[in-house]
Amino acid sequence: PYSLDLRKRIFASHKQGMACRRIGDVYGVSPSCAVKLAARQRQAGTLEPDTLGRPRGSGKLEPYRNFLIDTVTARPDITMPELAARLEEVHAVVAHPASLSRFLRKAGLTYKKNADRVGTSTPGRREKTPELDPSAPANYA
Repeated sequence: PYSLDLRKRIFASHKQGMACRRIGDVYGVSPSCAVKLAARQRQAGTLEPDTLGRPRGSGKLEPYRNFLIDTVTARPDITMPELAARLEEVHAVVAHPASLSRFLRKAGLTYKKNADRVGTSTPGRREKTPELDPSAPANYA
């Protein structure tokens, strides 16, 4: 996107009646850039570019943040398909398990299995795994 200063200069030149092709040559932009900036000023009242993407916290799952976090906190070993079914059952909202997983990771919740294959819920990153003892017998069971 072009800087706001450049946009203002392009628009001022267009407003003074400079031809769009000339504006393109002078400022190093396409001739349609001047036309589009003039239209943007008329319609939106500003020359600033639109923000890209959705605003943070506006996703489909955001209104159910507390429900999801409370459900996972109450039952840390819940699977994502089970959580998706629970969300649909309680709030009639269909969400893919992968979407729920991404949402919970962004919220700081992760689920890791420990050495005993029992799940543990951990906020943030998991700790570094301890080094293996080379003198201990290997367990291939």
